[in-house]
Amino acid sequence: MAAGGYAWWYVDALSDDGQHGLTLIAFIGSVFSPYYAAARRRGAADPRRHCALNVALYGPRAQRWAMTERGAGALRRDATCLSIGPSALHWDGEVLTAEIDEWTVPWPSRLRGVVRIHPQALNGHNHALDRDGHHRWHPIAPCARVEVELRQPALRWAGPGYLDANQGDTPLESAFRRWDWSRAALPGGGTAVIYDAERCDGGRTTLALDFDARGGVRAFAPPPPQALPPTRWGVERGTRSEGAAHVLRTLEDTPFYARSLVDAAWAGQRAVAVHESLSLERFSRRWVQALLPFRMPRRG
Repeated sequence: MAAGGYAWWYVDALSDDGQHGLTLIAFIGSVFSPYYAAARRRGAADPRRHCALNVALYGPRAQRWAMTERGAGALRRDATCLSIGPSALHWDGEVLTAEIDEWTVPWPSRLRGVVRIHPQALNGHNHALDRDGHHRWHPIAPCARVEVELRQPALRWAGPGYLDANQGDTPLESAFRRWDWSRAALPGGGTAVIYDAERCDGGRTTLALDFDARGGVRAFAPPPPQALPPTRWGVERGTRSEGAAHVLRTLEDTPFYARSLVDAAWAGQRAVAVHESLSLERFSRRWVQALLPFRMPRRG
């Protein structure tokens, strides 16, 4: 991996009953790390020295957040396994299993258990997010089934999920000002994804793709932009929808990033989308990075 670069693997899922949600992100070169940002300001920075597994749970009984950054000595990886500290992801050719053993913040509690991601089909294509191809998105399994079995807190549920990966050769904030991203499980069994990124070169990257459960993919015309209310931190949110779009719930509200559930209409169908808005201009401000260690502690 290039100095200053990154790779992450992202999973999200919503329970069948709509009561629970989960996101899981494994980072090498944690793009939102204040420690990695400081290292880049000092010169060439090794992404392997800034790794983390981020786990977020949402639900009526279990609101949890864990993201402990670790150094290169805590990273182990090969073709089928990625371990970061006491947690690990294993791929057996059919199922991606995440074994989680983390501490939550800001109130310490254990977060332990297993998440299994069952892809319905695998997608082998990368998509460039910038003109030079330095930042790439790989929708590995847009249609998946996810099983959550946690011991701490005691929690078990299953539902539709999503798995992708991103990789970059330069810092994320060097290429993008902000972006909005959404994915929604559609009633017919497929998944639609919309990427809408404002680049630092003044251009825009917009991707609108519909994935079916057999591995097929087709592009569709991006719906018109729709403004959404900004967060309490003042982060702008927007989406694309063929009709009115509404924020159903704000899951994460930070000084530079928001994760939400949004009701929107895509490809002629209404759906509930997992939505994120990211302001990299806001992330780059020193006062924002000074706040982040409270949510992202580091163990060297």
